[in-house]
Amino acid sequence: MITPTPRSFPFEANSPMSLSGFSTPTGDCSSPFSGTSTPATERSVLFDEDFDTQFQPQPPSSNDYILVVGGLGYIGSHTSWELLRAGRNVIIIDNLSNCDRSTLSHLHSLTNNHFKGSATKPTLDFYETDYRDQMVMRTLLGKYQNTSPSHAGPPFVPRSKIAGVIHFAAYKAVGESFQKPLQYYANNVGGMVDFCSTLSDFDIKTFVFSSSATVYGELANQGGRLVETQCDNTGCTGLTNPYGRTKWMCEAILHDLAVSDPDWTIMALRYFNPIGCDESGLLGENPRDVPNNLMPIVVQAMTGERPALNIFGTDWDTPDGTAIRDFIHVSDLAAGHLAALKATKRSNFTTGYHVYNLGTGTGHSVMEIVTAMQNVSGRTIPTKLSGRREGDVGICIAEPSKSAASLDWKTRKSLTQACWDICRYLGYVSTK
Repeated sequence: MITPTPRSFPFEANSPMSLSGFSTPTGDCSSPFSGTSTPATERSVLFDEDFDTQFQPQPPSSNDYILVVGGLGYIGSHTSWELLRAGRNVIIIDNLSNCDRSTLSHLHSLTNNHFKGSATKPTLDFYETDYRDQMVMRTLLGKYQNTSPSHAGPPFVPRSKIAGVIHFAAYKAVGESFQKPLQYYANNVGGMVDFCSTLSDFDIKTFVFSSSATVYGELANQGGRLVETQCDNTGCTGLTNPYGRTKWMCEAILHDLAVSDPDWTIMALRYFNPIGCDESGLLGENPRDVPNNLMPIVVQAMTGERPALNIFGTDWDTPDGTAIRDFIHVSDLAAGHLAALKATKRSNFTTGYHVYNLGTGTGHSVMEIVTAMQNVSGRTIPTKLSGRREGDVGICIAEPSKSAASLDWKTRKSLTQACWDICRYLGYVSTK
């Protein structure tokens, strides 16, 4: 995800490359608004067979792009990579406020390697901008339109080459949301409303929204797996923080949008706790600011970047007293987005609003995460026991059966694999 800061850049200052061809990135990405595109790239040998079978590369169409907003962030970059290696043309928008530009180079490298010698060449276009800058967004979206109308009869709307949008552009820190609630509501809710209005003007109405398990609020403490129907557009019990409220508000708005216009197909994916990184060792979680997720803080304690890992709450009603979460490998999470897009193309799939949990259905405590990382890395992780944080819940585990049935998706990677992949990203183990 990205953490946008409003900026306005003249689109014409650095117009993107011609969409009709492929070129090697210039290497000069210093302009505030730039476009680059990938050349042909090589087949990776790092992926397991069943994962590759699910997403066999398809010949990309010049009229088929997926727009990924926040596509260089942690989850966004992994999703962009899974789209590319499945043969999908990708447009990434990111303002780099919570990620690094080097991630773009790594996506180019992965794609070049995966498709080397192949006749199919998916395109990767990148633009550094804020998704809330409506003037820039309209100019950008206008560059991806065909001349033929999307439907007969007035008004004639040119058919877009963008077949779907994945939205990662949200502030995401629970603690910060208490300190800066207006910023969270302005970006997460207001920004999404304006963005969807702009997409509608361009007749782009397939939308995948990154939601969160935080919408379940205090329901997580009632025990058992969380089911999608426990929280819907009519309300949710005991939302514990402003961040969670922004996600629920966005879900309710998207539901109402889909009801008002049956041409929309909207998939709200409720993430549980992503960990790990791509097994190539080239993509990982590297937040620009102070990390908010558990695993990068564990890594910092392990590498000595911080003196110890603060464990918030040791008196939860769990076997070891520490909080339990449903930790999902980020590559499995990324694959869930591809599965959602693929499902929208099925003849029996209905338009409208749909919501799905993306989780494993099992939980691990904070101490179990620490132990797993220590076992894989061979390093000691110092810990410090602290009191509970405001807005936290003790247990949060997904019921993933709806995603399995409707999206034909399930997790494949274990906690141990996630730890190995993190160590590979850190350079502790070989990628070969």
